[in-house]
Amino acid sequence: MVNRTANYAAFYVAEPFNESNLGANATPDFLYYNQFRAWKGMDSSFPFVDAHAKTYNVRDGSEWETLKKRLHERLNASKNIVLFLSSNTKNSRALREEIDYGINIEGLPVIVIYPDFKEKSDIWSSTGMRKQITNLWDKLPVFRDNMYKVATLHVPYKKSLIVSALEDADFKVQTMTKAGAYHYKLD
Repeated sequence: MVNRTANYAAFYVAEPFNESNLGANATPDFLYYNQFRAWKGMDSSFPFVDAHAKTYNVRDGSEWETLKKRLHERLNASKNIVLFLSSNTKNSRALREEIDYGINIEGLPVIVIYPDFKEKSDIWSSTGMRKQITNLWDKLPVFRDNMYKVATLHVPYKKSLIVSALEDADFKVQTMTKAGAYHYKLD
């Protein structure tokens, strides 16, 4: 069995992608992922293990089949997917492949981080998941249509809640809770 210790960060970037060019750093969803890497760099106890660091980088202009193989290798070594879903997210080929393969082939739970929202009440109200959240699911139909096959945890972009989500055994493939949508309770 594969040693599944990594968190697979899924985020939208314009294709073709090259981390070293300025275009990547102008892509908001990529910046949120970079924030996770910075938090880890500043504090080794931050519970993010970057799956993208587990295999060698794919260069800008790589063939789709090469990129897809790398994505699968990284997902195979992951305990979950951390999906950054924002108003900037677009339904790219790579993001569709990551979510489809991660959920439907690997059965990985998904921790959905909503960078546009900072509080638990932005995600959930007493009547259910907020419309502003469910509207974002439409930006990525492969996620919207398959999310109930695995456990999904919906989290605002607040570091303390993100830490709790990353440490939660219910959202690791080895110890995943039953499939469904979860959120943090309102205080």
